[in-house]
Amino acid sequence: MLEGSNFRETLKKKIYNYFHPQEKEDKNKPPIKRFLEFIKQLFYAGIAAFFIITFIIQNTRIPTGSMEDTILVGDFVIVNKFIYGSSSPRYIPFTEIALPYFTLPAIKEPKPGDVVVFEYPGDRDQLEPFEKGINYVKRCIGLPGDTIEIIDKVVFVNGKEFWRPPFIKYYRGFSNAGLRPLPKGFPEPRIFPKGKPWNEDNYGPLVVPKKGMTIELNIDNVEEWRTLIDREFGERVVEIRGNDIYINNEKVNSYTFKKDYYFMMGDNRDDSLDSRFWGFVSRDAVIGEAFIILFSWDRNIPFSDFFRLLGSIRTDRILKLIH
Repeated sequence: MLEGSNFRETLKKKIYNYFHPQEKEDKNKPPIKRFLEFIKQLFYAGIAAFFIITFIIQNTRIPTGSMEDTILVGDFVIVNKFIYGSSSPRYIPFTEIALPYFTLPAIKEPKPGDVVVFEYPGDRDQLEPFEKGINYVKRCIGLPGDTIEIIDKVVFVNGKEFWRPPFIKYYRGFSNAGLRPLPKGFPEPRIFPKGKPWNEDNYGPLVVPKKGMTIELNIDNVEEWRTLIDREFGERVVEIRGNDIYINNEKVNSYTFKKDYYFMMGDNRDDSLDSRFWGFVSRDAVIGEAFIILFSWDRNIPFSDFFRLLGSIRTDRILKLIH
């Protein structure tokens, strides 16, 4: 019986080693060599992950309620970076040091209604944001060359009412809800462009700049365009000398835009700081399209209370497509 048992064990080992030759080789390797091979595999996996996150998809967490109820606070959203033409890294990781970058060809351009992820351009009068690389998620409302107007909360693009997202939200109420919109001619001092007598409920008309589009510049409207022009140069170049306008020390009375721009708004219209307040998004700031919610939970619950956090997962939002 013992001899037969030994024979069976030996046979099993031979069969196993036949179908798992690599494992046998690994056991015969010295520990240091196995460790180095593990590090090498980890390195290759890191390169693959870096490539995927940089050029194909990335995950972004939603920190604010500006897109409720389309996207909720605590949603983890997958972003398709490839579709709009992904770019190589623009900053050294964990720093704000800019890098030269290249952009891959786009499969399509952003279109009205797309939920777009983009790099925040900064507040209305800022040349650049205090912290670079901050990503925002909003809905694309206007394309380069479009005319945007909001009348009593209703958005019009090129004179036609814009499609209303299915989960559009107004916490101050709509025109038929008893609470009226902010009246026309009641200026909101934070509104974009600077100095316009508009508010978030009655806004425009405003033309979205298009590459090659020329605008007139004069002492009355230069403040509306100063920051956008400065951003195209990457430094403060617009000056007022008496009644004359100078760009890069050259006297001008017009300006031709170098980039295409987009107008973005949140679906939670009364609780969204968007293009109505800080202006246009340039094409090169567009990162990708938000297309699916990976999973969602209550971000107000700390990780230290892990089981309650786990219990807050919104199962109805797992792998939910974003429209």
